Amino acid sequence: MGNKKQETDNTKPIDSFNRTIHEPARLLILAYLHAVESADFLFLMSQTGLTKGNLSSHLTRLETIGYVEISKEFVKKIPRTLLRLTETGRIEFRAYRDRIQQVLNTPQD
Repeated sequence: MGNKKQETDNTKPIDSFNRTIHEPARLLILAYLHAVESADFLFLMSQTGLTKGNLSSHLTRLETIGYVEISKEFVKKIPRTLLRLTETGRIEFRAYRDRIQQVLNTPQD
């Protein structure tokens, strides 16, 4: 019975993970965007290995919940899509990262 209690205590942090961020492709996107001020869509696509459609779909989800800001501009008549984390996105990513570290640092018996 003691083991069941211990398992429950150790999984509580996992249960509180932000499920939107926990999805592997979105986690990868947010990790790259967290490291820079902004990134070009094509750069992010090459870094993550995601297809245009897949990256676009995840970015739309992240934009809808307010984690990512998407802006479009023209550079010498060529369209360019810039992506950046919003303040909310930065806060949520850091909270997620801290939660992961907490789980990884939990002693296992």
